[in-house]
Amino acid sequence: MSVRRVAEFADGRPVFRDVIGVLTSWDDQGLTVEPRSGGPVSFDERLLVAGKVVPLFPARRAPLPGVSPVELQRIAARGWPAVEQEPLGEWTLRASAGFTRRANSVQALGDPGLPVPEALAAVRRWYAARGLPAWVEVVTPGAPEDLRAELDRLGAAYAPTQVRVAELAQLSRTGAKAARDQVRLARTAGPDWTSLYRRVSGDPVVEEAARTVLHGGPSVWFAAVHDTWGCETEDDGTPPVLAIGRCVIDGPWACFGAVEVAPRARRRGLATAVMAVLAARAAEEGATAGYLQVEAENGGAIALYAGMGFETSHTYHYARLPEA
Repeated sequence: MSVRRVAEFADGRPVFRDVIGVLTSWDDQGLTVEPRSGGPVSFDERLLVAGKVVPLFPARRAPLPGVSPVELQRIAARGWPAVEQEPLGEWTLRASAGFTRRANSVQALGDPGLPVPEALAAVRRWYAARGLPAWVEVVTPGAPEDLRAELDRLGAAYAPTQVRVAELAQLSRTGAKAARDQVRLARTAGPDWTSLYRRVSGDPVVEEAARTVLHGGPSVWFAAVHDTWGCETEDDGTPPVLAIGRCVIDGPWACFGAVEVAPRARRRGLATAVMAVLAARAAEEGATAGYLQVEAENGGAIALYAGMGFETSHTYHYARLPEA
């Protein structure tokens, strides 16, 4: 939005100022607009003079930043920060009440400061004390050979995941404009957003951990498409959510995740539209590349992301340590 407001009065006359950004809220407390840079701008509704919808600024083409798989995994960890974190040498123990393997696994990057068998034994004890299975994140390429050998010796079970990357310039222009115009952005995931997010359970402890993880990161945005044309409404009178997504902006990189589409709204291009609008917003904050993590067995998601220009950067595995 481009919003004009009364900023102050000088010599009895109003002084107008404009702000261009995402209108993230408009309620009894007033309006809040998030500009491309700087903090949010909030003001009383009575000071509003005019406003109009403007398109997001187009992303500029730029080569993918040169980072190693290990460096990108560390960036990804900042975009999905665990509730509890503890160092083990250069490794990081992460726990979040069991909410996702990513937030409940040890990121085994670098030297743990102990022989690998002793380090894995410490990992197993740490997670056992929290009533959680011990998962180890193993990056390919990047994980030490002795770590792989010890995991194989222990008979660890593996769950492979792909990390895919793409330029934001291309991604921000994908999909139909009509679908992109339906996407709304917010800084928080409200009940309507979480109602479509499949990974949130009914356990209040897990739900609290999920809220902490979802809202963690340098600059977090939530996207949603509401069914404004349907006849159904939620209990509070708002239209139901048809599609959601999440993006975390960290310097030149934007992490995409939590992309979900309601079954009745699939094959309408809503997932593509959500990704495109999040990419455009990330580009406004200076990001030039995006990445996402997708399970290697999820062929449908891989095909969708390939159509958006995402290519495989590297892979990693979650290796589950057997119980003692």
